[in-house]
Amino acid sequence: MITSAYVQLMSRYGIWQNAAHIRAMAALSPVERSKDRGAFFGSIEATANHLLWGDRTWLSRFAGTAAPDRNSIADSARETADWQSYEAGRRHTDAAIAAWAEEITDAQLAGELSWFSGAIGKEVTKPFALLVVHFFNHQTHHRGQIHAMLTAAGAKPEATDLFVMPMQE
Repeated sequence: MITSAYVQLMSRYGIWQNAAHIRAMAALSPVERSKDRGAFFGSIEATANHLLWGDRTWLSRFAGTAAPDRNSIADSARETADWQSYEAGRRHTDAAIAAWAEEITDAQLAGELSWFSGAIGKEVTKPFALLVVHFFNHQTHHRGQIHAMLTAAGAKPEATDLFVMPMQE
């Protein structure tokens, strides 16, 4: 389905996009970042926190890293206490994703993963590669929401197209 090279590429893409969003969000006031804009999680800040929470949750399953402090989707929008905590947490989590991506093997991707899903309240076993694709798709979905909210708030988000990503950071 996918290869370790795909995982590494998507990890780099996520880091690039998250850094761009941090720059755009930093240009907004705290009030603008926390303003309810009608998205599923409400604000730019809440959506970004949910995305960070989701990344931490999946990474804990994939790589055995620490699970996030918040233990439900409903609480995920409050993953960090403030802008400085969010920014540091995002950068730290992106570095952990990059480290995991560098270690993943095609053999691991061909396996399965079992975990208890709080979202559906039961034990689940799925192909590992499918879950990794879901992980990156989840990121792209919520970054798209954030991008739209940033634009509506008057920020200037950067390019999002994968083909324009710098080949080296």
